[in-house]
Amino acid sequence: MNAPFLQRRIATGADTLNLFALFHLNLAFSSIEEEQRGDVIAKCYWPLLDLAQKHGPIGIELTGFTLEEIAARDPEWIGRLRALLETGQAELIGSGYSQMIGPLVPAAVTSANLRLGNDIYERLLGQRPRLALVNEQAYSAGLVGLYLDAGYDAILMDWDNPGSQHPEWPADTRYQAQRALGADGRSIGLLWTNTVAFQKLQRFAHNDIDRDSYLAYLQTQRGSGRSLCVYASDAEIFDYRPGRYKTEEANSGNEWNRLAEAFEAIRATRDFRLVAPSDVLAGGGDTTPLSLETARVPVPVKKQRKYNLSRWAVTGRDDTGINAACERIYRGIVAAKADDAAWKELCYLWSSDFRTHITEKRWATYCERLRKAEAQWAKSPVQPAALSKGARTEQRFIDIATPVLTARLDRRRGLAIESLRFASQSRPAIGGLPHGHFDDIALQADWYTGDCVFEAPGEHKITDLEWCETTIAHNESGDVIVSGTIKTPRGPIRKTLTFHADAPQVDFDLTFHWENLGRGSLRLGHFTFLPEALDWNSLTLTTHNGGEAAETFALADQDVEHGAPVSFLVSASHGIGMTEGWADIADKENRIRISVDRTAAPLLGLLTHRNLGGSLFCQFLLSALELDETCKPAPYKTGPRHFRFSVNGFLP
Repeated sequence: MNAPFLQRRIATGADTLNLFALFHLNLAFSSIEEEQRGDVIAKCYWPLLDLAQKHGPIGIELTGFTLEEIAARDPEWIGRLRALLETGQAELIGSGYSQMIGPLVPAAVTSANLRLGNDIYERLLGQRPRLALVNEQAYSAGLVGLYLDAGYDAILMDWDNPGSQHPEWPADTRYQAQRALGADGRSIGLLWTNTVAFQKLQRFAHNDIDRDSYLAYLQTQRGSGRSLCVYASDAEIFDYRPGRYKTEEANSGNEWNRLAEAFEAIRATRDFRLVAPSDVLAGGGDTTPLSLETARVPVPVKKQRKYNLSRWAVTGRDDTGINAACERIYRGIVAAKADDAAWKELCYLWSSDFRTHITEKRWATYCERLRKAEAQWAKSPVQPAALSKGARTEQRFIDIATPVLTARLDRRRGLAIESLRFASQSRPAIGGLPHGHFDDIALQADWYTGDCVFEAPGEHKITDLEWCETTIAHNESGDVIVSGTIKTPRGPIRKTLTFHADAPQVDFDLTFHWENLGRGSLRLGHFTFLPEALDWNSLTLTTHNGGEAAETFALADQDVEHGAPVSFLVSASHGIGMTEGWADIADKENRIRISVDRTAAPLLGLLTHRNLGGSLFCQFLLSALELDETCKPAPYKTGPRHFRFSVNGFLP
């Protein structure tokens, strides 16, 4: 095979800057209707191939779904791309069958997604890619092993968010090929994409800046042995407008020509050299693998902080509802040992594109398709627990004792847990902290465990911290079941807590009888850890963010606020996927596990951890809803919202 471009070597001159680019193609783009896909191919994808032929090597990244859609509509495009790949003027970058957010789905689903995508690449293009662009640049250490097992040599990941969390990295780390350390101890090649660089090229193409300004920016990036990714974003935004934002500029109809002008100018400048992405990988030396994630940012994502894990987990039209449906389908497929057709449909349904700016028309079509898959594969979710028919109580404090735990509940505060001690513990590790416990004015409120808080823009906060009618019952196993109903301005919240007699566990069963959740933030559980019960120096958070191997984050001396708002429009900053349904908070003597029933609602984990004035504030909560610009409430299924989660205590 003649591949002159792939045989290039990266420049090693003192100040020559190696530049590479890749374009992301996605015909499932959230705001593009299906009937517009032919226009996208004609106006965006064909000009990209012209650009690659004239100015390659250029990376082309697309999902297996997109490749099949193009093949069905315009098979000549497939033939042209295949020819450019053979000559090295284009380089294939992988993605998977769909653009799925790996840190939010079980490892088996991401593995199937990568495998199905590779099969389509080989069938239609005659090759399997060596490099993969992490979908939506949502990275976790758990994904590394999945990409390696799928045959990838390297991934491409945004620099800005990981780089901002690692000031200890040398300054030139951003310009050199690296290795990313996975949760299972293996590492994979790593190339950095760059937000500012790709936005500069977009601005030049959209005529916001001139050629001299663009080249002047590139000159500032020069240095010995440096490489820079000048583009790693959408192809659909040139000479076409997807319609996501009202602020999109007018289309000049000349933007692909402007891109060609930029690449011509780069080639004409002796200070720059255009190379293939894999050339940069080949030019990288031996490096110590990097941990991109931190406790503060466990799942780095692309660009601004508004792009965080909550965007695809608990926002959109009804991310929580459709993610729960996908989880139910997944479990049914596994139980039935279904074929690839079922896995392919699940990967399609779990695509990120249905969780952001999806149009009304496509949302309706998607919901119908999701219901059909549910009917075929999913088992019914666990139904809300029935209110216990036990004795009614009028006392404020309710003391619970079983052979494996003791607890005190506050009926005045909606059955919030004032203290909870498991048999393995010398003192309670979870409970409440009274008003004034912390000197910091921001934390001088009462803190509870087990409560619910809803906040919406411009409205008073709604909580379940009110008197509730309560009954107490015992079942045949000796479990203590406490049930109550709390009235709120939006409707009642039914709450059932089960304190187990044979396992150190408390189950929370919540049903919101609200007409709709609307736009806002709904956070549950609020597990507040009692500082005197913990060894602060050995405290860790362990969970799964999409990988087979669990990830552990040391918390000592870390300030973590996943639930802190980014702005008035974006209510959370970070989160953890809990893709195997649990997260552990542990020290040398205690391990507390918070588990979620993902078939009812795959809630997003949010941690706050701060050392203030000689005391520790550590709280883990579960988010059912967050606010961002994609929120357009439209429930997948009508009726009450049901949430199930548990807390378990046992020795490490």
